Amino acid sequence: MAKQSGKPGKKAETSAQAPRKGKAKASGSGAKARKAVKRAPKGDAKPGKDAKGNGELGKKEYAKELRKLHIELVKMQEWVKHAGLKVCILFEGRDTAGKGGTIKAITERVSPRTFRVIALPAPSDREKTQMYVQRYLPHLPAAGEVVIFDRSYYNRAGVERVMGFTDEKVVMKFLEDVPKVEKSMVDSGIILIKYWLEVSAEEQTRRLSARIDDGRKIWKLSPMDLKSYSRWHDYSRARDDMFKYTHTAWAPWIVADSNDKKKARLNIIRDLLSRVPYKEAPREKIRLPKRQKDPGYKQPGHVVERVRERY
Repeated sequence: MAKQSGKPGKKAETSAQAPRKGKAKASGSGAKARKAVKRAPKGDAKPGKDAKGNGELGKKEYAKELRKLHIELVKMQEWVKHAGLKVCILFEGRDTAGKGGTIKAITERVSPRTFRVIALPAPSDREKTQMYVQRYLPHLPAAGEVVIFDRSYYNRAGVERVMGFTDEKVVMKFLEDVPKVEKSMVDSGIILIKYWLEVSAEEQTRRLSARIDDGRKIWKLSPMDLKSYSRWHDYSRARDDMFKYTHTAWAPWIVADSNDKKKARLNIIRDLLSRVPYKEAPREKIRLPKRQKDPGYKQPGHVVERVRERY
């Protein structure tokens, strides 16, 4: 096993995070939230554009490409079941990076019995006394399963570290130990895929501001999100250390530009399909059987309630 060397510490921002001029305006009536997201730290790309500066993908083109990828995901699903593969996918990234939307795009046309999404709540008092990764282990895939973690044990290297929930010595020990755990996972036959969704500071501000007065998204804007928002560069340093210590040959980090959500989803799904070896699983030709005939059956007169047809 390759030895992870060096000590976690503050590092200079990479060229990807080189400061640029510009700021994003916040909107909405939530005074507290608006104040918190009033100004974004200088980031790496303009909101709504990808790394090449291209415009957003059209809805029709996006739907067309997504349909093709969904067909391939179903093929992959059937092969995973047929061959007994074990696939574990981790999604990490800053708040608003698009993890939830990407996971939804992956899972909306496949079986929830094969594709299981795990989004664990805060640990209970009992779980806090366990080995840190212990509560994640029962959710790892068995043969014929794809497990997707919407945030994972890497919380220790991210939010827990940045928000001061975990002692720095504990974080350092985690960074040293987690590659060994992942090596054991891979050696057991698990295909482990780790995605980091990268969003610019300006785009994060725009997305957080949009949540303030949107009744569909207010649940996504918690006090913790606002506190995390103010610590952009602390998160950058935590991410850099995480990459430094846990990017290995057996479990590399794969970074996706998520400033354009549609493009990010398509790019990630295509990348995922390239990392899971699959082919079309054998299956019998399907034919609908004839329905039974029962001329004696009559609709009963039971009283039931019906959904009111308002549309």
